[in-house]
Amino acid sequence: MRAVHLQAIPDWIREVFDAELREAGVEVTWAGSVDDAALPELAAGADVLLTARRRIGGTLLGTPGLRFVQVQGRAPWAVDWDAASDHAVPVSVLPHGGAVAVAEQTMALMLGVYRRLVEGHAGTVSSAYLERGVEPIRTTERKIAFNWLGFDGIRQLHGKRLGLVGLGDVGLEVARRAHAFDMEVVYHKSTPLPSAFEELAGVRGVSFDELLATSDIVSLHAPHNDQTERMIAAEQFDLMKSDAILVNTARGGLVDETALVAALRSGSISGAGLDVFLDEPLPQGHSLNECPNVAFSPHVGGGTGGGQRGMIRSVVANLRRVAQGSIPEGLVEAG
Repeated sequence: MRAVHLQAIPDWIREVFDAELREAGVEVTWAGSVDDAALPELAAGADVLLTARRRIGGTLLGTPGLRFVQVQGRAPWAVDWDAASDHAVPVSVLPHGGAVAVAEQTMALMLGVYRRLVEGHAGTVSSAYLERGVEPIRTTERKIAFNWLGFDGIRQLHGKRLGLVGLGDVGLEVARRAHAFDMEVVYHKSTPLPSAFEELAGVRGVSFDELLATSDIVSLHAPHNDQTERMIAAEQFDLMKSDAILVNTARGGLVDETALVAALRSGSISGAGLDVFLDEPLPQGHSLNECPNVAFSPHVGGGTGGGQRGMIRSVVANLRRVAQGSIPEGLVEAG
């Protein structure tokens, strides 16, 4: 089997992929750095095309002898579905398990802050209602002790604007889940999507400053590098709405933690949900521990998603199925 991988990927992932593909008897050509115009010639004779977000259009789908297209992740624009149907090329979409896991953690932290779950749990366990002179009652369908801890400011995600900083695999998975809550989703990234792709993903690109100034929730999904180091600092917190919250499931180094503590204490923003930190585990006595309306999790966002290696194993297993004439997983109906 000969495969052409169209997506540019980091060297370490490519090395792992190479080893797995060789073991499976798949000859792979890496085309992530090849211009679109040169792809048809490179794809000639390929049995399989692989991509993550780079689009596979009608020309490539018409490659003679093409047996299968594998999409890693769920970028809705990755394949020209009509052309796939016209050429009768089966397409599989395999959600990135690690991205799904991080997206679920992101939503959990949003809900945790909005619904004040940490305070609610702690107050219930400690019987903090006694400080308010409240005593337990036997409930019925009509008789309850609503909001017995007297919380104000319990909010819902419905109708809120979510600002995604970065729109890779995780950002796309978060957007999918946010739509289920009827949220408006805007995003910012260094290279915006074409408008047609934005429409497919249900997102709208805005400037970084606009995202910060207008979003109810700012959620970070950018890589940590020299350009993104402390990209959220005092200046950015000053731009955010006073009732906005920050969620970070990416990397701790994206946020100036000193500035975050100041913003939370001053009420410049109303809360934060954090799965990642500058130092991990979060050091004992860290000033974030004393901040109001913060939900922490101990960097568990990736969960059991398997990360990049899990994605690679799933893809290679699917290619084995195709080579053996078995039905691959994740088939979608084209068209």
